[in-house]
Amino acid sequence: MITLAHAAQQAAPSKKALATSDFWISQFAQFTPKDIALVLLFSLIASVIISLVYKKTYRGVLYNPSFGVTLILLTMITSSVVMAIGSNVALSMGMVGALSIVRFRTAVKDPIDTAYMFWSITMGILIGTRYYLPAMVVVLGISFVMLMISFLKLRTNYSYLLVMHYDPAFEQEIMIMLSRVLRNYRLRSKTVTRAGAEMTVELQLRDSSDIVGHMLGTNGVYDATLVSCQSEAAI
Repeated sequence: MITLAHAAQQAAPSKKALATSDFWISQFAQFTPKDIALVLLFSLIASVIISLVYKKTYRGVLYNPSFGVTLILLTMITSSVVMAIGSNVALSMGMVGALSIVRFRTAVKDPIDTAYMFWSITMGILIGTRYYLPAMVVVLGISFVMLMISFLKLRTNYSYLLVMHYDPAFEQEIMIMLSRVLRNYRLRSKTVTRAGAEMTVELQLRDSSDIVGHMLGTNGVYDATLVSCQSEAAI
């Protein structure tokens, strides 16, 4: 009797250990720790490439490093979610329903930022489904296209606004100087007051020509300001 009781006591922990072992085995039934490491590694590589391309092609006034970090996190989180849901239809539908009620309150100033976010999500989906090689080909291909677009954009003319305050009595002379210095310009606004006049002219410049210096050297011009028309986050 003592022997049987002692054997039963030894058998009880073994059943508990077996249940614990089955629990951990079931956790990695769909994917192994190696799969998790590969998904995180490739998503990190792809997201860093996306972040570097965004920084290289950014043409706004002030670059925000937090958006680059957001692209990295977005890719890694998306790949983890896709890897977790796998082929579980019920879980995937629940995840879609949960995401549908999320409201993003941060305003995106430029549509190109939204495109980069979709790019990160797409890479996360590809890597989460373990299509590592196609994901790397896609991220390198899009990176090449974005860098080429940025290079071609840099070689085009940029639009500026020339704001001048002047004496209306010298307006004809000022217009002659504008026609002489600029090949193409367009009058955007003109305001005349008792104290003088203000004129805003839209023009395009390929290089940093001293248009302000030319206009300040014209009779009747009090001051001249050149303002870039490029958007705050434009490429």
